[in-house]
This record gives sequence, C-alpha cells and structure tokens, in this order.
Amino acid sequence: GASGRVDLDWPRRGAILQGFGEGRSTGLAIAASPGDSVLAAGDGRVIFSGPGPRGYGNLIIVKHDADLLSVYGHGRTLLVKEGQPERKGQRIAEAGDSGTDRPRLLFEIRRGGKPVDPAGLLPPR
Repeated sequence: GASGRVDLDWPRRGAILQGFGEGRSTGLAIAASPGDSVLAAGDGRVIFSGPGPRGYGNLIIVKHDADLLSVYGHGRTLLVKEGQPERKGQRIAEAGDSGTDRPRLLFEIRRGGKPVDPAGLLPPR
C-alpha cells in the first residue's frame, strides 16, 4: 500500500520446525505433508521457478515490490512459471521433501537481497 508495506500472510499453517536464525537458517522451515498446498504470501510476480541451489530443492521466488522477495523451497510440484503474476493466497506449489529428511516448506523473505525474519512481517498465529 501507500505505506510501502507489502501485505503478507503465511504460506501454510504448519508448525515451525526451524525458526529464523536457528543453525544457519535464513528463513522458516514449516512442517508439511507431501502434496500440501503452498500459498503465495503476497501479490507479486514469479521471477524463478525450478531447481534451486543445494539445500533448497525445487524453488519458487516471488518479487513483491522493488526490494521485497519471498522464497519457497522444497516443492514437490511447482504450479507457477517464471514471469507470471500471482495473487496472495494462490496455490503456487505442492510441498515436498526435495533435499530434506522430511517434508517441509522452506520460506524466506528477502529485503534488498538480505534475509529478514518472516515472522516480523506476517500476522501473529
């Protein structure tokens, strides 16, 4: 909105397996079952959809504004393609366990290229 804040919501409701900054975590690991819906955290445009770097598995990156990105890792199935717009709450992937010991969603928020704690931008739960 006019305040420059992007309106974000949780990409899924699972338990937090690993919080921001725990270990080397640059995001949140959210529990999931294979095939669970992963939802876009906010309106934006898909700028990457495909195999990510090691530790991310299949990856989607959404650009929300000039300097805010959201990142969704370990997808089993990616449902959006690079360049397409998406809306907050849209199903963009199915959760999986690509590159992990158990199914989970890796969710990151990056502002100006740096990871920030998603919990600070999401509604309380």
